[in-house]
Amino acid sequence: MPVRPENAYQARLLRLLRDEGPRSRAELGEAVGLSRSKVASELDRLTELGLVESAGLAASRGGRRSSIVQLSSDIRFVAVDIGATSIDVAVTTGQLEIVRRASEPLDVSQGPKAVLSEVLRLAEKLRAEETLHDLHGAGVGVPGPVSFRDGVPVSPPIMPGWHRFPVRDVLTQALGCPVLVDNDVNVMGLGERHAGLARSVDDFLFLKIGTGIGAALFVDGRCYRGVDGSAGDIGHISVDAAGPPCACGNIGCLEAYFGGAALARDAAAAARSGSSPFLAERLARAGQLTAADVAHAVATGDPAAMELIRNGGRRVGQVLAGLVSFFNPGLIVIGGGVAGLGHALLAEIRAVVYRRSLPLATSNLPIALSELGKDAGVVGAARLISDQVFAVESPPALLPGERV
Repeated sequence: MPVRPENAYQARLLRLLRDEGPRSRAELGEAVGLSRSKVASELDRLTELGLVESAGLAASRGGRRSSIVQLSSDIRFVAVDIGATSIDVAVTTGQLEIVRRASEPLDVSQGPKAVLSEVLRLAEKLRAEETLHDLHGAGVGVPGPVSFRDGVPVSPPIMPGWHRFPVRDVLTQALGCPVLVDNDVNVMGLGERHAGLARSVDDFLFLKIGTGIGAALFVDGRCYRGVDGSAGDIGHISVDAAGPPCACGNIGCLEAYFGGAALARDAAAAARSGSSPFLAERLARAGQLTAADVAHAVATGDPAAMELIRNGGRRVGQVLAGLVSFFNPGLIVIGGGVAGLGHALLAEIRAVVYRRSLPLATSNLPIALSELGKDAGVVGAARLISDQVFAVESPPALLPGERV
């Protein structure tokens, strides 16, 4: 296993360098409240451990120039985003910048052994390209409920054969580094928190609309997972007791109305009924329809496709309005494959949320599409594991006026 910081002060310094980039020793000391001698001691030890390195000298501040410190250029994390129909594997630096990446189409229903074998194949390919010996950690997102404590999926509706499969333990043994596993929506939310629209927002909600629908809730800058890890599973909130059956076994869930499979189902129905010649032509040519086909139809002004978007947006907005009144977030970010439908969908969601939520909760509430796109999953997976590797504990309390 790779080396780790030895105390809370070192961990705080590592996370600051990860989030803010290279800093002078003087700046680091001011940021974490350490004296010049103490910060020098901790940084020297981190250098010995191979976690930080020198990056030249800072501009003079009126005395001897302070040296610039950065995370070691040897630090590498593996980030894995397992989706319903594809996998995305990346290698990042300590600052979570993507340096290598590989993606493959793969149906998650093939089961954990097949999917994780492909994950490991891609990870080893990237590892070889980077000529890496040690990995500092790996973060993994999967499209279903996860027991974060145990590192296993729990009864995931679209992942047959994955229930309580030891994903974390299998990958830890294979990669030889710490591994953390979480729900893919939480992971994407972490990506937004690190490098997206939510970078400066502590209380926000990330909504993923893809094959499934889910939300990640962030409170005081931390992902709230609930007691067992199922917080934010809004795709299985019932919006119509007489609605269509859902993959989870219940009736009338939000996901059954507007997940990727539901949108493809309704688009095919519109094509076969003759209400959308554009979708009918696409269906005849490809044999199936996707959210991308609906997006193309909307771009041409297709009335049936527009109605699909309006209906889906109203359902999503209805659920979000309840969450806004309950949670009172400072920002809502929407991502995922179906979110690629763009501003037509966003406008409908906004209209419903602003109309149905309390004015106090929406008077200063931006609702925006993610700008990270597919990067959200891998950046978030790297952030997930780096939070553990660069773990921060509260330092000993100081007396008033005391300085370490």
